[in-house]
Amino acid sequence: MKLNNGIIIGLTLLVVGTLSSCDHNRNNPGWQYADDMVQSAAYESYTANPNFADGKTMQPKVAGTIARGMMPYPFQKTDEDRLKAGESLENPLQATAANRARGKEVYRIYCSSCHGDRGDGLGLLYTSRKYPYPPASLLSEKMRTAPDGEIYHVISVGWGIMAEHGSMIKPDDRWKAVLYVRNTLQSQ
Repeated sequence: MKLNNGIIIGLTLLVVGTLSSCDHNRNNPGWQYADDMVQSAAYESYTANPNFADGKTMQPKVAGTIARGMMPYPFQKTDEDRLKAGESLENPLQATAANRARGKEVYRIYCSSCHGDRGDGLGLLYTSRKYPYPPASLLSEKMRTAPDGEIYHVISVGWGIMAEHGSMIKPDDRWKAVLYVRNTLQSQ
């Protein structure tokens, strides 16, 4: 009997010890080997930071650097450069169904709120009177005769009061939006 009681007591202690040693809070495992990694001095983007001379956490990009996957755009937001872009830039993409479909998606996301679903300049921002100035109609004769490079340039750096979209849209997607405007909106 003593042996059975000893086994029962031993098993009970083992079960109780095992269950009590389990941590039910995974956010606090109870062991800290590298305190500086657990309690890091991370700074939020817009907070003060004593590690930099200007005291800001968010630093400007280093002069002369280029973001990965981006190529510098050689033209500025001027009328002269818009005309130069129209003369020198040609759409490198073919008007395939896949390119037009992606162009439609890019247009829907970035362009239709101002220029409208049909490209007529009657986008929701204008028709709802949230934006007082009428956007350009992409169906006008001026836009139909503008070279693809000009449209690409305007998407990239903006024109007039239109803001630039080059920082938001990859170069290939800009060309696909041009394909969609040319081969779908303007061909109707």
